[in-house]
Amino acid sequence: MRCISVVNQKGGVGKTTTVVNLGAALARAGQRVVIVDLDPQAHMSLHVGLLEGAEKGGARRPAPSTYHLLCGGAELADTLQPTATEGLTAIPADFDLSGAELELAAEPGRETILRGALETWVAERAAADGREPADFVLFDCPPSLGLLSLNGLVASGEVLVALQPEFFALQGLSRLVEVVRLVRRRLNPDLRVSGILPCRFDSRLRLAREVLAEIQDHFPDELFRQSIASNVKLAEAPSFGVTIFDYAPDSRGAQDYQALATEVLERGGATREIPRVGTTPAQAAAGAGCGSDPTPSGPAQEPCQAAAAVPDDAMAGVGSPAPVLPVPPTPEAPEASSAPDGLGWGGLLDA
Repeated sequence: MRCISVVNQKGGVGKTTTVVNLGAALARAGQRVVIVDLDPQAHMSLHVGLLEGAEKGGARRPAPSTYHLLCGGAELADTLQPTATEGLTAIPADFDLSGAELELAAEPGRETILRGALETWVAERAAADGREPADFVLFDCPPSLGLLSLNGLVASGEVLVALQPEFFALQGLSRLVEVVRLVRRRLNPDLRVSGILPCRFDSRLRLAREVLAEIQDHFPDELFRQSIASNVKLAEAPSFGVTIFDYAPDSRGAQDYQALATEVLERGGATREIPRVGTTPAQAAAGAGCGSDPTPSGPAQEPCQAAAAVPDDAMAGVGSPAPVLPVPPTPEAPEASSAPDGLGWGGLLDA
């Protein structure tokens, strides 16, 4: 069972969208997936229809949530709720979770509560039917590095960093790597950064390409070759309480997350291939190049090239090297950049 925390201390970078839609794509590939909402805003729970929004006149469902799991002694098995996607189960959050850090401030072992609940659940299911209860557990961590995120990191074996290719992403990534090193050293020696995912990527923007190039230089093995392009359908789907595959299965967003799920499975040693939406079995079997664009309107990309590995103690044990994401040499449309040439951004990541 692979436990992955999707993290970034910056908000609005695509963490919740990634947890929901990557989880749905993995479930569509036949994997048993559990997604866990650790954010008091409960956006993941809203996204999969487990918490009605106040603007719709709804109220919280009377079901155990991550708050009850962390603060109320609830069993993990009692907090699981089915979603509309077969194979995808969720543990929702509610607004009570916002007070969890204060309630747990004096609790001994408060950083390991979630890991303990997860281990108990796995042990009970293994004793009952002889196998682990899920293939993937994805934690949607809040936009902070507090106790809730720490519980997710301690319960995980992998970290997936979702980020927007902007200047502040470089500084935030450097700090996040330091946090992972600290957690590895003190609480969870098995934790590793398994992937860096650019979200809301627009290849026409010079700034986005420059930032991505810096990340490629420093983390060539960790950077996913699949990025998530800017797509309005991804922003619209949460308002309907469904995943992108139920809302707009032919959209660029659905295709990006299917390709990402295939890459996640490949990095974990799985061989199951996920067919792209709207392709025939023969086309899926043939497989497009990793830099190809499945939509006619999308920007053309160059073939992927393998990158040399760069040793890093926080990134050790990531698995097979991943080809870097192609960066088009010129934008599709002229754009005036506010960033002068030769900014020397690499210093942020060298820290």
